[in-house]
Amino acid sequence: MGSSKEYIEKLRKSGLRPTKQRINICEALFDAEKTFHFTITDLVKIIETKANQKISLATVYNTIHAFQKKGYLKEIAINSSQAYFDTNTTDHHHFFDEKSKELIDLKDEDVHPIKIKKNIPGKKIKSVEVLVRLDSEN
Repeated sequence: MGSSKEYIEKLRKSGLRPTKQRINICEALFDAEKTFHFTITDLVKIIETKANQKISLATVYNTIHAFQKKGYLKEIAINSSQAYFDTNTTDHHHFFDEKSKELIDLKDEDVHPIKIKKNIPGKKIKSVEVLVRLDSEN
């Protein structure tokens, strides 16, 4: 559980003015018992339900992207039009359920070491993260 003081510091370090709406965003993101995955639309619904009032989509969008840029959140691109954000910023793998649109952590021990055979001159691999897409069996 975080505190308003911690949230204000996170917002300021991200270049954002600490407003009541932005503190509500921090509470939704960082008060969770465990890390979670969300789309911006999901987060808007969570905040509006919790605060029982409307929140500006632009405020949520700008806050999330400022947090992502600062390293407080990780973006997981599912496709060119769909992105999820993760409060767990460590390198790790995911399952994505195509039907339920749920993103689920996949433990490192559930994936064999991956060998990358191609080198790109002047570039170094930063991380390797696997996204496993799940489909219904029927």
